[in-house]
Amino acid sequence: MRNKKIPLRKCIITGERLPKQELLRIAYSKEGTLTIDPSGKALGRGFYIKKDVAVAERAKAKNALFQQLKMKEQDGFYDELISYVKSLEGEHHG
Repeated sequence: MRNKKIPLRKCIITGERLPKQELLRIAYSKEGTLTIDPSGKALGRGFYIKKDVAVAERAKAKNALFQQLKMKEQDGFYDELISYVKSLEGEHHG
């Protein structure tokens, strides 16, 4: 059996290259809004952030996502991101 190639993606915050399932996709729509994209299939340009609360909090502290995209900060986006990642960690630790 051939080994299936695991697609790696780079976390926009840490710079780490990780398997896609360890990352959360964030979609940047042509309307100029960011959305959390758990399915990985939303329209728009996608980028990835590690599914780690500390990384999400670091992104918020530095306003890293909006700075990298050179766009105005979206109210509540980081809080939504942090609570979403926390909910994922809850699932894994059951």
